[in-house]
Amino acid sequence: MSREYKGERIVVYPSYIDKRLTRRLGRRVPREEAVENPRLEEIYEAASDLGLDPLIEEDKAYPRTWYSRRGRVIVRKTDSKSRVLRSIAKRIKERRRSKH
Repeated sequence: MSREYKGERIVVYPSYIDKRLTRRLGRRVPREEAVENPRLEEIYEAASDLGLDPLIEEDKAYPRTWYSRRGRVIVRKTDSKSRVLRSIAKRIKERRRSKH
């Protein structure tokens, strides 16, 4: 992500909202609000639903797990980072429920 976006965009790594991870390994939302094994496509679709103008960067790794290149999604900052992450996780849960 270019520095020109500083303050306007937020980086969302799947680890930020992954229920299986501890806070130490990178989860940023409470476990009860997190989702299990979020995929880039799910994050992208949830961010699109929320009007966050998402961009996928597939060949990127979260620094704490540099050995796993799960990718990341860049979204427009409309609120604090934690609120944006919570709303994305909530939307993914809603989308998963509606598929079943």
